[in-house]
Amino acid sequence: MLDLDLLTQEYAVCRLPAGTALPPSLGAAVDDASVVSVTWAPDETSIICPADQVPEGATAETPWRCLRVIGPLDLAMTGVLASLVGPLADARVNIVTFSTFDTDYLLVPSVRLTEAMDTLTAAGHRIAR
Repeated sequence: MLDLDLLTQEYAVCRLPAGTALPPSLGAAVDDASVVSVTWAPDETSIICPADQVPEGATAETPWRCLRVIGPLDLAMTGVLASLVGPLADARVNIVTFSTFDTDYLLVPSVRLTEAMDTLTAAGHRIAR
């Protein structure tokens, strides 16, 4: 059983060309209520950010809602994401996940939020609403 927080904002999953630098506006975007994740890969730069802060020129999918596993989690823990992803896959709720040193995050489409939260609760997880 995991405890999760539902973050208040809507999020975007964005793609920029490979090698794109972090847009300066995103560095100032992080506050106590939001999260930004940047991944530089050989073929793209991916950014997850609040929907109102999509970088200029990015291809973006919106709106998503973000659930955060309350942590910090021990890096030796196993099955954390599997316990979330499995029930959602069975319910056919599409997701995007990312992790930090301290915890895991799960994004679900805003239109599927109630279904996702009901599914996770039925799987034994607790969600602070």
